[in-house]
Amino acid sequence: MATVARLRWWIVGLVCAGTIINYIDRNALGVLAPHLTEELDLSTQQYSWVVAAFQVAYTLMQPICGAILDAVGLKSAFALFAVAWSIAGMGHAFAGGWMSLAALRGLLGASEAAAIPAGIKAIGEWFGPKDRSVAVGFFNAGTSLGAMIAPPLVIWLTLTWDWRTAFLVTGALGILWAFAWWRLYESPARHAALSDTERAQAPTASPGGAVVPFRALFRQRVFWALAIPRFLAEPAWQTFSFWIPLYLARERGLDLKGIALFAWMPFLAADLGGILGGYLSPFLMGRLKLGLLTSRAAGVALGAVLMIAPACVGLVHGPVAAIALFCVGGFAHQMISVLINTLTTDVFPRESLARANGLVGMMGWTGGLLFSLLVGALADRTGFGPLFGLLGAFDVLGALVLFALLRPMWRDRLSPATGS
Repeated sequence: MATVARLRWWIVGLVCAGTIINYIDRNALGVLAPHLTEELDLSTQQYSWVVAAFQVAYTLMQPICGAILDAVGLKSAFALFAVAWSIAGMGHAFAGGWMSLAALRGLLGASEAAAIPAGIKAIGEWFGPKDRSVAVGFFNAGTSLGAMIAPPLVIWLTLTWDWRTAFLVTGALGILWAFAWWRLYESPARHAALSDTERAQAPTASPGGAVVPFRALFRQRVFWALAIPRFLAEPAWQTFSFWIPLYLARERGLDLKGIALFAWMPFLAADLGGILGGYLSPFLMGRLKLGLLTSRAAGVALGAVLMIAPACVGLVHGPVAAIALFCVGGFAHQMISVLINTLTTDVFPRESLARANGLVGMMGWTGGLLFSLLVGALADRTGFGPLFGLLGAFDVLGALVLFALLRPMWRDRLSPATGS
């Protein structure tokens, strides 16, 4: 088989494509929320329970999916998870009320929980420390690309046919991707299209090659250094994904077409934040001579400061100003997300990377779940503005915790070779 130049970047593109499809499926519900609350006669509280069903399943399954990916192997396990989430997504077309919709969202969340741990594991297998944040940035762009594509695609399918067709079509995309993944993916050690030069550049297995048990991960200071900031950062992304369309309809007076016009913009900004966040770390290492971990943490701190913008959404007038602040928030959040995900590849062994990332992700989604339930309980009484105001404070606190527990400058001094 002929070799493919820069194959590892094609692998990132393949992972990114799967992530795009994953996020189209999960964001379809949020896009259709104003429509489905009328079609299925859902209250705001019932809609929050539907959202929570996805979040609970996704939260609990992230470390389990990670352990399965580590044990079974990335190629076969990721393909099976993609088929499972596609079937669950298509099943949304047959929902008749909030309980059946919640059950289907739970199945979707349980299977989609594999996506981020799988992507991070693939990057850990293919990329060394210097290039990881850039690779994670491009892979992570799939999350916001999928969320950006979802509003116009789902609304076009709904207006052209109906909402059930929208779920059927978007759900089926994952089956096509799973087939492509199964045919095209292999580890660097086994990929026939990888040149000898690039194979030699691929990371080697960690010394000893032992899998770190979950209990041992919980006892590590570095785990909490990443898990707590993720817990505090994730509410912003859950809010952007599940509540912005409903907010634009309820408090800014937009109809379905207006939502399609505006709701994708924060996710375009998020793409830019994720990609630039990936390049920020090597830039800081090269220009300011920061260590590897310090450069990641500095980027998280910058993103936290920028998150003050969406916290001010309740203070502005008109949907355009609100969307502009959400765009700054999308940019900032994805910068934070990329760098925290990259840090998991820096501090955990490759053999346990998917389970470690899944466990950190579980902590993040716990925060997102609790905040969504808070929004569902209070939004009708307080409005969305005060709730959005909490998001900026969460991320600033998360950055402070990251520096306090990770002690990146100290760790970089102890391990000067980490940036090599």
